[in-house]
Amino acid sequence: NAAGQPMEYNGNWIIFNGEIYNYNEIRDVLIKSGHQFVTHSDTEVILHAWHEWGADMLQKFIGMFAFVIYDTNKNKMFACRDRAGVKPFTYYWKDGLFIFGSELKGLMKHPSFEKNIDMDALAAFMQFGYVPTPHCIFKNAYKLKPGHYLEMDMADKSISTRQYWNVYDAYNKPTLDISYEEAKTETEKLLVSAFQYRMVSDVPVGVFLSGGYDSSCVTAILQANNSEKIKTFTIGVPDAGLNEAPYAKEIAKHLGTDHTEYYCTQKEALEIVPELPYYYDEPFADSSAIPTTLVSRVAREKVTVALSADAGDEIFAGYNRYDYVMKYGKKMQQIPGGLRKLTAAAMDKIPAKNIPILNKKYLFHSRYEKVKSFLKNPSEKNILLSLTRHMSENDINMLFKEKTAKITTGFDSEELQQPYFSTLDYIMAVDYQTYLLDDILQKVDRAGMSVSLEGREPFLDQRIIEWAAQLPMEYKYSNGNKKIILKDITHNYIPKEIMDRPKMGFGIPIDQWLQDELKPFVDEFFDAAYIEKQAIFNNTEIQRLRYSFYNGRVERAEKIWFILMFQLWYQRWMK
Repeated sequence: NAAGQPMEYNGNWIIFNGEIYNYNEIRDVLIKSGHQFVTHSDTEVILHAWHEWGADMLQKFIGMFAFVIYDTNKNKMFACRDRAGVKPFTYYWKDGLFIFGSELKGLMKHPSFEKNIDMDALAAFMQFGYVPTPHCIFKNAYKLKPGHYLEMDMADKSISTRQYWNVYDAYNKPTLDISYEEAKTETEKLLVSAFQYRMVSDVPVGVFLSGGYDSSCVTAILQANNSEKIKTFTIGVPDAGLNEAPYAKEIAKHLGTDHTEYYCTQKEALEIVPELPYYYDEPFADSSAIPTTLVSRVAREKVTVALSADAGDEIFAGYNRYDYVMKYGKKMQQIPGGLRKLTAAAMDKIPAKNIPILNKKYLFHSRYEKVKSFLKNPSEKNILLSLTRHMSENDINMLFKEKTAKITTGFDSEELQQPYFSTLDYIMAVDYQTYLLDDILQKVDRAGMSVSLEGREPFLDQRIIEWAAQLPMEYKYSNGNKKIILKDITHNYIPKEIMDRPKMGFGIPIDQWLQDELKPFVDEFFDAAYIEKQAIFNNTEIQRLRYSFYNGRVERAEKIWFILMFQLWYQRWMK
């Protein structure tokens, strides 16, 4: 196989995971410069591009990629990751030993890999439901940040990392002076180009169709531009309140796709829970990993590549929480600073559990902590952080046997300093490099890889991100109306009356499962003797949470689930 790996050209060796969608155009440029090719692969194009341009080649690539080049001429190693982090890149670096791979489980097979849990990273997992980039659950293990490359001098074993693309740069440019109709036309052209690039394949390709705007937009544009029927896939559930399948079916029928609908049973969904630690190989608590794994299995029976419509919310302002950020930010900032501090101090002295009447209300404790956080720091970024965080710092301090330290995450960036961006632009940029990266993209990649299904992300084309970042905010979000321009483009293909319905998302009844089918796991891994022997958690707090949950405090379900996800991971990888 001439396109096999590792591949060599002119003393440079490459290992590559991913796709360079515009490799044919780059190949043509290189041929004009005198390069000769022996394959038709994008892998060979990267090697020739490295020879021609070095690290500057990354500016030319449109794609999802993680690759390593060993340059024998310079005795250097070069590793990089795509702009959004669609493709994972994990490495271990200690005492001159450098191990790299797509997954932590691959690194763990090396005999010198030390499985020492990073307690600060574990504390961050308990807050977010994922371990934030660039950290890993183990000490001395790291995730390479998106839009970054790493160079190692093989002679002295020194490492340096550099950024070649930054989402904030897109927002730090002047807003385009453009009419709405012109913006709509140009946005649609970009979407068509980006989506079509991701259909190029020598194996069958399909699309995950949920019936929401993002996946409907991807499907509609692709079907309109392809003569063959696009294969679409949807998972259904018996609970009508959580079931998106009928909407997806109606859209598929309207567009004329080759649609596959699969109704999963609760038993099938539950059976995936103990498998998650193997697929994700770090603690991961987003329960929608379960339906994502199920729909990947269904798709894999017919296709080898599936397009997923992630990032529409982060690029075109679609999340409901953006309403809260805008609303609460303004309200809290209107309260005089002295009064805010006084109220927050009073709330510090009176814990939520000491307010008997309100304490019985659903999620009161969680909301109480969030309001307190807003009062202490009413910046929009802190409000987003509080809405994203599942446990407060106080909760974290109570949870562990020993004190943990706060780690640096994408929430700590201060890179938007210029006058061009709006508050919401800033919030979307933060979401792009936190929740999208470490939750959404990781979820889709690992679920797909569990069945050898390649996931592609059509919205995560840098041309779309850079363009949308400069659009006037009122074309994306205005008075609670979200994804305005994207919805209008979708209505060119699908009538508004078919599309308009409340946003659902695929819900998993975690609280019910923990009360019933998953209770044996909780009994085993929350057992006082087990917790004591494990020596990670504060046993008193674990037993308090457990007792509280099984005695009617349903809002504790999320905390129980997060701890259980860690415990299942611990059982799989630390025993």
